[in-house]
Amino acid sequence: QLQLVESGGGKVQPGGSLRLSCEVSGASLADYSIAWFRQAPWADREGVSCISSSGSSTNYAHSIQGRFTISRDVAENTVWLQMNSLEPEDTAAYYCAAVHPATTGRGCMGAMAPKETEYDFWGQGTQVTVSS
Repeated sequence: QLQLVESGGGKVQPGGSLRLSCEVSGASLADYSIAWFRQAPWADREGVSCISSSGSSTNYAHSIQGRFTISRDVAENTVWLQMNSLEPEDTAAYYCAAVHPATTGRGCMGAMAPKETEYDFWGQGTQVTVSS
């Protein structure tokens, strides 16, 4: 069973940076599309970024484009989300999620931010708070 564990959250001042990690176990990262989502209090879960199973394609939400970067290391089975120029509006619980494109036909495709309904495996989340 695929498992995902997020880490790296915390409190940071506006303009600061954080790097979130998503450690994957139970299968190879090379077989899964991985996405980051976030959910602020009293808000719906929002797709932030995703990376395809090949690693060759990435997508970002308009709200974070140019500030966040997704990357991965297949050998370490880890995906990162580098977040720069953080704003109070980025405060949320951040989750990573996975889907197996070969069997589902779903994944990080096209030019759209990830959709919650397309991902099957989820981590427990890590909290990011941006405040002075």
